[in-house]
Amino acid sequence: MKFTHYKNAEIAYSDEGTGKVVVLLHGFLENSKMWQFLQPELVKQYRVVCIDLLGHGKSESIGYVHTMEEMADAVYEVLTHLQIEKATFIGHSMGGYVSLAFADLYPEHINGLVLLNSTSFADSDERKANRDRAIKAVKHNYKAAISMSIANLFSEENRDKLIDEINWAREEALKTPLQGIVAAQEGMKLRKDRERLLHNTSFSKLLILGQKDPVLNYEENVTQINDTNVQLETLADGHMSHLENKKELEVILLNFLQSI
Repeated sequence: MKFTHYKNAEIAYSDEGTGKVVVLLHGFLENSKMWQFLQPELVKQYRVVCIDLLGHGKSESIGYVHTMEEMADAVYEVLTHLQIEKATFIGHSMGGYVSLAFADLYPEHINGLVLLNSTSFADSDERKANRDRAIKAVKHNYKAAISMSIANLFSEENRDKLIDEINWAREEALKTPLQGIVAAQEGMKLRKDRERLLHNTSFSKLLILGQKDPVLNYEENVTQINDTNVQLETLADGHMSHLENKKELEVILLNFLQSI
């Protein structure tokens, strides 16, 4: 990983390959390593930039609330540092929220956007309450709260089948500092509804959802692309498509990138 700075915090990133730029943004309790199954294939054809979002991986925190806009600004700082003018963004879960914030703030720098197990909708009151409970739980018993959170991201059928993948994701999640966890939860709770970006922007867009996602209700989230030109791909399993549906995801993403 290499480093640049945003508001005096170190921001970690990797930069590999040549060609059109693809920016990979991980989700909550993840880091750039989540892309290790996909990155080698992308690097064969593209310049791939992976960024650790604020308070995750090797990137430092800047406070006790990390808004999606601040995370997007940190991403912009990395791209400016690398003199990158335009990129296609692939954002998993929280990384999708950050990608949408980036598209809102810096539309001229977007070539394409993939929301992977993500949504343009703001949090419902129920989701906000769940985040408050999760913050209390992680402050009370960090390890237990993280362990439970990770397992619950997979479809029920895969919680027994994909033990190795769950254990790996848990080990990476446990590297996330408490401050980063709380700040991200607070930031996600505050995030804006950005459904309009799916309707009113000209760049190519792809939504990838898991049919059995325990976090994002499939039927509800399909509605965000009604009357849009957003492409939809549905995978069979849960919220962790990069671990639950690796091969299918790789094919979908390569096809989308080649279409831009």
